[in-house]
Order: sequence, then C-alpha cells, then structure tokens
Amino acid sequence: MKTEVLESIKKTEDEYRSVLSEAEAEKKKRISQAELEADNLIVKAQNDAEAYKKQRLADARQQALARRDEIVKEGSRKAAALNEKGEKNLPRAVDLLVSRFQEQLHVQA
Repeated sequence: MKTEVLESIKKTEDEYRSVLSEAEAEKKKRISQAELEADNLIVKAQNDAEAYKKQRLADARQQALARRDEIVKEGSRKAAALNEKGEKNLPRAVDLLVSRFQEQLHVQA
C-alpha cells in the first residue's frame, strides 16, 4: 500500500510537471504572439501616421497653390484696372503737360 501511495504521488507529480511545462510553453507562445501583434500594430500605426502626414502636406500644398493663384489673379485684375485708368487719363495728362509747358514758355518770353 505504501508503494501504491508513493507511485500515485510520483504519478501526480509527473502530471503536475507536465501540466506546468505545457502551461509555461503556452505562456511563452502567447507572449510571443502578443509581442508580434504589438510590433505589427506599431508598424501599422507608423505607416498610417506617415500616410496621414503626407496627405496633410499635399492638402496644405494644394491650398497654398490655390491661394497663390487667387492672389495672382487679383493682382492681374488690379494691374489691368490701373492700366485702363491710366490709359483713360492719358489724353488729359498730355494736355495738362502741354499747357504747363506752354505756360512756362510764355512766362519766360
């Protein structure tokens, strides 16, 4: 009977060691899988962040170009208006210059 009890204890200890070993292996496997998944999530997050940054830069560039085009169009419009106004006043300016010149000639004579 003593032998049977000892054998039963030994068998139970062996089973315990086996279960413990399996649990340790499962633990290592799950930790490894979790680390791999975490690494994959980090890489994905980095890629997503890089794509977001590139998109934001492209959007900002597009907005800057659109704003530049607006400014150029407004400048061209103002320049054309000034040019038209100047050409419109050109005959009067020439007449004024000629009359002042003639006045200077008469004053000196």
